[in-house]
Amino acid sequence: MSELKGWKEIPIGGMILDAGNSVEYDTGDWRAFRPVFGEAECINCFQCWLNCPDSSILVDTEKEEMVGFDLKHCKGCGICASVCPVNAKVKKKAEDELEKDEASLCIRIIEEGKLQEAGYE
Repeated sequence: MSELKGWKEIPIGGMILDAGNSVEYDTGDWRAFRPVFGEAECINCFQCWLNCPDSSILVDTEKEEMVGFDLKHCKGCGICASVCPVNAKVKKKAEDELEKDEASLCIRIIEEGKLQEAGYE
């Protein structure tokens, strides 16, 4: 495990000054929400991967499928769930706007800590 940087070692505003060094900064620790798989089956369209601003969608390149989320860098913005075409179909089928943590979605957004409280993790 890498040693955490002190406040004097982090650039003002937490700016990334060198190209490619963003992996050194774990930015997922302060999120309020996070993505998890829902019950709907992923069609591996990679819209979530393409639109994720943090490159936090994990893909198995050999099997060409989405396999999870990089929670060390995910900020919980929910873009992955909002661009998911499977989620759009599930919402259309229900005809009402579903909650973002609805279990029937492909990618759902839950409050951080909710799965642990329910005993799922």
